Amino acid sequence: MKKKTKTLNKQLTAEFYKKNKLILVIAVLASLCSGTVGIAFSWVIKALLDTAAGADGSMPFADVLKVVAIILILAVTFAMMDYLSRPRFIKNAMIQYKNFAFEKLTQKNISSFKDENTALYISALTNDATSIEADYLGKKLLLITRAVSFFGALGVMLYTSPILTLAAVAVMLIPVAVSMLTGSKLVNAEKNVSDKNADFVTSVSDCLSGFKVVKSFKAEKEICNIFNGDNENLENEKYRREKIKTIIGSLGNLAGALAQFGVFIVGTLLCLKQDGMTPGVVMMFVNLMNFLIQPVAELPTLLASRKAALGLIDKLATSLEKNSEDTEGEEPASFENSIRLENVSFGYDEEKEVLHNINAEFEAGKAYAIVGGSGSGKSTLLNLLMASYRDYKGNILFDDSEMKNIRPESLYDMVSMIQQDVFVFNSSVKNNVTMFKDFAKEEIDEAITRARLDGFIKEKGDDYLCGENGKGLSGGEKQRISIARSLLKKSKVLLADEATSALDADTAFQVSADILNLTGILRIVITHSLDENLLGRYDEILVLKDGRIEEKGRFEDLMAKKGYFYALYTVAH
Repeated sequence: MKKKTKTLNKQLTAEFYKKNKLILVIAVLASLCSGTVGIAFSWVIKALLDTAAGADGSMPFADVLKVVAIILILAVTFAMMDYLSRPRFIKNAMIQYKNFAFEKLTQKNISSFKDENTALYISALTNDATSIEADYLGKKLLLITRAVSFFGALGVMLYTSPILTLAAVAVMLIPVAVSMLTGSKLVNAEKNVSDKNADFVTSVSDCLSGFKVVKSFKAEKEICNIFNGDNENLENEKYRREKIKTIIGSLGNLAGALAQFGVFIVGTLLCLKQDGMTPGVVMMFVNLMNFLIQPVAELPTLLASRKAALGLIDKLATSLEKNSEDTEGEEPASFENSIRLENVSFGYDEEKEVLHNINAEFEAGKAYAIVGGSGSGKSTLLNLLMASYRDYKGNILFDDSEMKNIRPESLYDMVSMIQQDVFVFNSSVKNNVTMFKDFAKEEIDEAITRARLDGFIKEKGDDYLCGENGKGLSGGEKQRISIARSLLKKSKVLLADEATSALDADTAFQVSADILNLTGILRIVITHSLDENLLGRYDEILVLKDGRIEEKGRFEDLMAKKGYFYALYTVAH
């Protein structure tokens, strides 16, 4: 696991530079050149002061102005290089990073989003990505500029006056010590902000998703209290982080000012001794001290921010690696005959089984109903057939291929699932049916007709916007979209998990009849509606009780037996 996470971490980091190297080179060159401009201007200050004071060896004023003009031209050139390269490099890097992360996210198995906190990924692709952009990519180029400034300034100072340089290095130890003592605290602060942001996103998602429940139970005040608490926790953590940054910056500035005064004092003393020191040289040293102090003062913070950003990348890599799809396994040629369950047992934890020794066979092209009381294991059984979990006991065979050996993506080609709450994208009806893929018009029309969605499209058009999560559609229309998706995909197996339980009686009956009217596809339907006209059309009914198949058979046979199914049917009517 750790090895895979480390590999994924490297892949995520590599996405910053993929097809982005040329722009990075230009940005780095701009950073390198920009680091020399400030040093050149420091020399100009020295030249102007020495010329004004008439110091020995000073340049003519006109020559100094020519040098200033050249430096200004170079500064503008380097600034344009930076303008054209740095933002583009960061933009490309973040697009590639987030695209790759989202692609890896789509490769996780179905059960991941039942077991994991999806707010973590929302936070990783929003708040954490912003921190990575600022603290890793942005400061990488800043580090280059600061390094050039530091070594360039140090070289000029040593060449001009080794004695004053020694004094400058000595007083510079003050801001270095301050930065080293405070900078490391920023790593934990960034991680804490990331964690609190994930909690906040979860809170917002819960509040919005459960809006109907909140209103119906008049729990606005309580939900606002929860939101307010998580919001305050996040902002308090950000406040603590900003305080650390402010303290680091303030102490660094104060220590830097003290160091500059120290150089000023030593330089003045050397001037008074007439040791070849001029006011221009002293002023140049004071100015160059900025290029020594600033990188050293900022270095711990820059490195801490970079480390914190890399920690966020590692955090995302760890989460993405968890429950990722196993791509190994045999590729089944087809599903032609049946799905067989042989002594299948399963539990969400080892100590408590939900299904016990299930034996059943579902033949291609037929229709099966699964009924039973709440908690009897109906949905768990369908989730196993959808490969949501693979740690079951016994065998689940698609023809003669054990499901554990089938690649998940291959299984998804054969199997579709309709659930009670159909997810509909905020896009057109056509896009929701095709799932944004290209199909021939004849294929789309056939799927729409067989799903009995043609009347709606004739009235509204296939470009009708469904709204956020299908708010512009009725429950029956959303279910028919889901059926059309499965037909267009040419699924050989259609699983329906209480797909009509949220619909009114007439719509539920019609949608159930639509599913039964489908031909050439195996249908396994969990139903709570014990309607004789529908149940009589199923080839077989499986009756679950406490995770076991209590009875199975056709409707009339089960009714004649007067067993558990008969009792369920009688109570329902």
